[in-house]
Amino acid sequence: MLTAVHTNERDEAAGVLSGAAPVDAEVGVLLGVLDGQRRHVRGILDGLDVEALRRPVLPSGWSCLGLVRHLALDVERFWFQAVFAGDAEVIASLAGMGDAWQVGEGADAGAVLERYRVEARIADRLAAGGVADAPLAWWPGHFEGEQHLDAARELIDGRRWLVLT
Repeated sequence: MLTAVHTNERDEAAGVLSGAAPVDAEVGVLLGVLDGQRRHVRGILDGLDVEALRRPVLPSGWSCLGLVRHLALDVERFWFQAVFAGDAEVIASLAGMGDAWQVGEGADAGAVLERYRVEARIADRLAAGGVADAPLAWWPGHFEGEQHLDAARELIDGRRWLVLT
């Protein structure tokens, strides 16, 4: 059984705010909300074994582990490193990233969970160094709306409306 929650992660997230440079008040609120959301994700997964994490729950093969990989790559990495920070290497890697929702059979579940933790720490560090009204460094040439309804649609009739690749 994998443990998705590490007791020192909350302390690590709080440590981002204790650096020498003051954090913009709105950014501090953002960091607090993100910490709460991440703890919620880890808490939901806590105690699930690898089989349960990998079990497909939608016809497309979507699994809890796939959602965690999506959060790591399409949320934490994409929004903070590409859009917010404009990291050229991350932006260049987006085209070849593939479907972040799918986790290969041979992929280590612990490594996927750790990647989520690492990407979240990087996102926190980038956010803590910014201000709430800073302009975005990069914006994708296309952006489509809410993908979470895609899961509901898939359950209704199997159609996948939005697949980020």
